[in-house]
Amino acid sequence: MNNKLVNWFKFGSPQSFYPLAGKMIPWFWALAVVFGIIGLWISFFVAPTDFQQGEGYRIIFIHVPAAWMSMFLYIVMATWAGLGLALNTRLSGMMAQAIAPTGALMAFLSLWTGAIWGKPMWGAWWVWDARLTSALILFFLYIGFIALQAAIDDARRADKAGAILALVGVVNVPIIYFSVKWWNTLHQGASVSLTKAPAMAATMLWGMLIMALAFWMYSIAVTLMRVRAIILEREAHTEWVKNLSEIQGEPK
Repeated sequence: MNNKLVNWFKFGSPQSFYPLAGKMIPWFWALAVVFGIIGLWISFFVAPTDFQQGEGYRIIFIHVPAAWMSMFLYIVMATWAGLGLALNTRLSGMMAQAIAPTGALMAFLSLWTGAIWGKPMWGAWWVWDARLTSALILFFLYIGFIALQAAIDDARRADKAGAILALVGVVNVPIIYFSVKWWNTLHQGASVSLTKAPAMAATMLWGMLIMALAFWMYSIAVTLMRVRAIILEREAHTEWVKNLSEIQGEPK
């Protein structure tokens, strides 16, 4: 058991994680494509038309998974950042930095698809609703994290400053999730709950869940690609990166 733990802990170093990430990337891209094709087929060609919202409701198959991922990725980013702050591990800060742009993209998609959905349903592109406002704050937290790290030249100091911001911002995630329960909002309640039966047809639910898996696999693949680039940038002074550059025929 101890040997297995040691084997896993060795991937906590950038040098060990770099080749592992390279091996995992094609698998996650393949899963993202497969789940994406299946999810889009079910969502747009199999799932029935909603009796209230008509065909326009199908935007939720993009909107809801993007919203889920924007919150989930923030928690994962903050967890990595917190580990780096507590344990002073280099890879943790790199992972947090790699996750942030994808999280910002998901938050952006969530906001824009929500606006496209909201226009025919509410008659407005945007309202200062509790759910929408807290989701906008989440997007700004991602942008703030990215900007703060970019503004500090020393990578380790940038990781620590970003970690503090990320950990403080975690409080916004439950606010987003529970906002429709805590306040009187225009945004509809959750269609999927762990404690209640789904408030949608089974094919709609499957389409949404499979699309969420596609978004998840995509996020992992892109994050792993980005963290490999960050590792090479930050570890450029190390011997193993210099040797890797020579093997790949690149200048030191």
